[in-house]
Amino acid sequence: MRIAFVGAGEFTVRTAELLINRGHEVIIIEKDENQIDDLSDSMDCSFLKGDGSNPAILKEVGPEQTDVLFCLSNSDQENLISSLVGRSLGFKRVIPSIQNPDFEVICSELKLQDTILPSRTISRYLADMVEGLDILELSTVIKGEARFFTFIVDEEKGKKISDLDLPDNAKVVCFYRDGQFTLALDETKLNKDDEIVILTHSKNLSDLKERWKKNQPNNGKSKGQNKK
Repeated sequence: MRIAFVGAGEFTVRTAELLINRGHEVIIIEKDENQIDDLSDSMDCSFLKGDGSNPAILKEVGPEQTDVLFCLSNSDQENLISSLVGRSLGFKRVIPSIQNPDFEVICSELKLQDTILPSRTISRYLADMVEGLDILELSTVIKGEARFFTFIVDEEKGKKISDLDLPDNAKVVCFYRDGQFTLALDETKLNKDDEIVILTHSKNLSDLKERWKKNQPNNGKSKGQNKK
């Protein structure tokens, strides 16, 4: 895969290093030439000097050839603008990071569905540690071509889970209702605003996303996450 990053902060560097080690092509866009100089000797990736919210700079990356655009600068505003510009230029997937939770509503209204809120993720992780819970990285559980897919119930209200007509190698494993986790049964009836979690083969993701593209939860506002 080909992945581009806006901003060369610590979050970008750590994520980029993991992706490079896994064989992916990485491009980092950074305004600070000194930062580029410091990283270029130790990182096996491409660097592009410039403002990642500038359409001309993002065009140089090659939107059609790039699988993911991460917007991880130190400015929430810059990340939002970069995300919108990137989406307008045709990047396949745009993932902005925000520090201020007040921007979550804006991200939802702008349909930036993959927005991440690092502070919330870390806080949840620390709270689990305090309670003595076993903390497993998702990568140790979801292997090979297995993937999770989630959507929010809208038109399916009143249907049973067994009525969803899912593709082969796809199954509803649980759902969140009013923030409460529940294991899924075939006869379970769906309520509006339930968040449904499907375990599926990766080959089904594009079809599932197309079917429920208007019902994707904002990552920062997951019903299950709000109650943890």
